[in-house]
Order: sequence, then C-alpha cells, then structure tokens
Amino acid sequence: MSLIAGHLALICEARIHDSESHYCCFYRSVLCEEAGMALFELCDVTVSYSDLLSPQSDGPTSRGEDVSKADRASQQSSVPPVNDVSLALDAGCIYDLTGPSGSGKTTLLRACARLLPLQGGTMLLDGQDFRTFEPTEWRQRIALVPQKATLIPGTVRDNLLLPWTLTVRESAPRPKDDYLEQCLEDAKLEVGLSRNAAQLSGGQAARVALLRVLVTKPQVLLLDEVDASLDDESARAVGNMIVRFVGNKACALRIRHRPNDGLAKGTHHLEAGKLTYSENA
Repeated sequence: MSLIAGHLALICEARIHDSESHYCCFYRSVLCEEAGMALFELCDVTVSYSDLLSPQSDGPTSRGEDVSKADRASQQSSVPPVNDVSLALDAGCIYDLTGPSGSGKTTLLRACARLLPLQGGTMLLDGQDFRTFEPTEWRQRIALVPQKATLIPGTVRDNLLLPWTLTVRESAPRPKDDYLEQCLEDAKLEVGLSRNAAQLSGGQAARVALLRVLVTKPQVLLLDEVDASLDDESARAVGNMIVRFVGNKACALRIRHRPNDGLAKGTHHLEAGKLTYSENA
C-alpha cells in the first residue's frame, strides 16, 4: 500500500497506551479504496480503555496535567469501545468532531500528534512510516492545540516566538517582526508585538495562543475545543483564523460543543463507541 505525497493515513493494528494518564487505545485500521483522495484518513479504527483511573487519581498527573472528573467518570463506568470507525479529511477543509465527554475524542487527537506512544501498527505521513520521522519533525507537521492554551509572561512577540525556543524548532530561523505583524493584522488582532500579554482580553489571548501555532505552518491542525470558553464574537474570529490558515493545502479537525458555525465541511460525532458523519448544509 502507498499514499501519494502530501497524504496522511493511520493504518493497521495500532495500540496506543498512555501509562501516565492510564489511557489505553487500540487502533485497527486499513486504507480504504479512496485513501489517495484524503489528506488525513482513519479506517476501521478501534479504541478501548483498559486501565481504570482510581478515585485517588484526583489532581495533576506526573506530567502536571489535570485529570478531569469527566475522564474519571468515563473510566470508572463501562465505557463502550470505539469499534471499526473511519473518517477522512480532505485538504482545504475543516471538520468538526463532537460527542460526550470521555468518548475518546481528545485521546484520538493526542495519538495522531504522537503524544501517546504506539504499541503496534503505524501512521503514515507523506507516504512514510511515522518511525522514519524524528518526533520533533512529526510535530512540526502535525499540531495539537489544547483547550486551555495559555500565554507565557512577556510580550505578544515573546509568545509568538515561543515555538522557536523549544527543541522542535530551536535551530530554525525565527520569523521577522514584519511577518509577525502581518499575521496579527490578518488575524484582526489590533495589538502590537510589544504589548504585555497579561493585558490582553480573554478573546485576544485565545487568538494569540492559536496564532502561535499557526505561524509554525503545520500540515494538519488538531483543535481541542479552542473556542469553548469564548464569547460568540471571539469564537467567530478564531474560526475565521482557521479558515484562512487551512486554505487549500492544510486540514483541520476541531473538537467542538458549540452550535454549528457553518465553517466545517462536515461533522463526525462520536458516541457510545460509534462514529457517524454528516455533511453540513
């Protein structure tokens, strides 16, 4: 099996286990006949949880991540596994991923971003097995934006350049101020690079946090409820940023619980172990 350049697929028997957060997922997928038409594809995916979070698991994990009550509740109950689900994302398109808390949406995004280790199976990017990529290179191409992306102390410039202080891009040339200023203008953010990030409104801070990822130009954008806590105006601004970024070369998958904003081509709904898809009007 092969994929043409620019196509991403997750295939074959893949088991994903996060020992620190006690998540265990099983991915079993094969390429569909139409695989070459999608930028991102999952076929016949199976996800299940094996380890239960104990009631004593309150508070942060060893990675400093909070274990939500919804996660604990879903693990302590008999959560039906996600069985034989498929999805395909076309270049130039945005898709929504909806479903109740604890259904495995975030786990799925984390697996695609290689934030959960695979214990079998494979992922392909540009037709290449993920094992041929250094983790840093993979994460340059596939970006996950968490729900609670925060800004660091300092200026707007400091925040936009944060990716270039990390191992993933520490040796790469940093964007110039004129490019960053143009990005702010395109995002309809009327703030200067020297503005103290602590002085930004909630909506402005959310857009700067998203822009910090967009300026790295990933191929696949995975968004975990990035507009969940925003007012309608700020949520629309975030949506417009994603539309402009995706263009005709990238794709985006958004976990959302807000009403349909008309930007997504379709909606994948994950519930009771089943993934259904509907085209948006």
